Amino acid sequence: MSGPVSGAARPDAHTLIRTVLDPGSWKSWDEPVVDPAPPESPYAEELAAVRARTSYDESVVTGEGLLAGRRVAVMACEFSFLAGSIGVAAAERLVRAVERATAEGLPLLAAPASGGTRMQEGAIAFVQMIKISAAVSAHRAAGLPYIVYLRHPTTGGVFASWGSLGHVTAAEPGALIGFLGPRVFEALHGYPFPPDVQVAENLYEHGLVDAVVSAEHAREVAIRALAVMCAPRDAARLRERGETPARGPEPEERAADVDAWEAISRSRRDDRPGVKALLKLGASHVTPLNGTGAGENDPGLLLALAMFGRAPAVVLGHDRRRVTGRHLGPAGLRVARRGMHLASELGLPLVTVVDTPGAALSKAAEEGGLAGEIARCLADLVMLDAPTVCLLLGEGAGGAALALLPADRVLCAQHAWLSPLPPEGASAILYRTIDFAPEIAKVQGVRAADLRRTGVADRVIPEFPDAAYEEKEFCERVAATLEYEILGLMESPAEDRLTTRLARYRHLGTPG
Repeated sequence: MSGPVSGAARPDAHTLIRTVLDPGSWKSWDEPVVDPAPPESPYAEELAAVRARTSYDESVVTGEGLLAGRRVAVMACEFSFLAGSIGVAAAERLVRAVERATAEGLPLLAAPASGGTRMQEGAIAFVQMIKISAAVSAHRAAGLPYIVYLRHPTTGGVFASWGSLGHVTAAEPGALIGFLGPRVFEALHGYPFPPDVQVAENLYEHGLVDAVVSAEHAREVAIRALAVMCAPRDAARLRERGETPARGPEPEERAADVDAWEAISRSRRDDRPGVKALLKLGASHVTPLNGTGAGENDPGLLLALAMFGRAPAVVLGHDRRRVTGRHLGPAGLRVARRGMHLASELGLPLVTVVDTPGAALSKAAEEGGLAGEIARCLADLVMLDAPTVCLLLGEGAGGAALALLPADRVLCAQHAWLSPLPPEGASAILYRTIDFAPEIAKVQGVRAADLRRTGVADRVIPEFPDAAYEEKEFCERVAATLEYEILGLMESPAEDRLTTRLARYRHLGTPG
């Protein structure tokens, strides 16, 4: 793992802004600073000296510019100014910028690089982190995107407040990022902090940041993410973006019928396209997100922002190829709940993709709260105020599948299926052998056609004759159907969608 970047490799705040924004588009929002330091005090002299040396008047700069033609607000730290520390004046500048961005409906890009609270101002500087966090929270509550780029170094109260509140968070390669600076740790404890812990790449491994990229690539990440996060929420406006209406789904009758066990066998093929293939071949503006943002990750649960045609979405789904043993644990479900929260806060449609042989069966999964996470996923998803579409793409076994199911619309690939257990497990329970799995699958009504008949699924997406043989065409067919369904849902008010969704699951399987 690489160590912290050198000072020569770090762009200052204005260089970073020029790198990220469209050329010549920057407009400063900064007003003259009201100094908190008593005249002729050592602190006042220190401020005067650093201003003369750096040409910055404070440790933060704020303003607006264009990002691929989109108007955005920006706030960035300048580390050369007293280690980018935040005192009363810097905090006030930041808060005014956030409030202005909120009032004007602008996405907000933040680029901290700071040692944290300004020690020269003490406790009153320390509590400024509260008002900055409150302003950012109000910005997010207004449904406006907040993107963070953590630079070298970001520590202390800055990392523990506005540096950790991004919808999407990237970090500079090799950047030192942590709560307690290593120099302070060593001074307090008498020995060095463990190496390679407070490094951007390690944070990525633990699901704390979504990407580790250079400033040039941070621009591209922000452009892709904002294309989705700022897409219109009105279906009519989205339809105006295309010359033709969204392509309707393929007629289900065109697909050849197969029995349940054959469908299950096909769903388990290693070459069957999964959620990554769907995003690669059927979506645009894909921005992968990483982990829970709270110190956990599970490679078996993919989370991303994406566009299906003109329809924006938060996408979360099982990526069974990434998991040893292919089973999902509680951390993966917590990643899923991050995606649900993101969709709710930004008012974006949510697409869940089910393709799993089941939840993990292990001591770690039980102690990690697997059952509780399944329950919380079910509760969060069924009550979500955003439009929701579930895609049953392949295997659909057990609680890990059910956790992502209760959507406004449920689509099912022809050879996908849903069952309380893999058929082998159900056979073992009923007959103490797995030999009756094919018969059990038929009786339980697990295949797509059965789910359509019983009302669990709304639509079957055909395969000609199998997704593994027509990967590109199949993924494009699925993406077109997702676009069609999402745009349809976006035409209904949120309260109507929720009422219909709750009624659907209340009466599912009930006669009459």
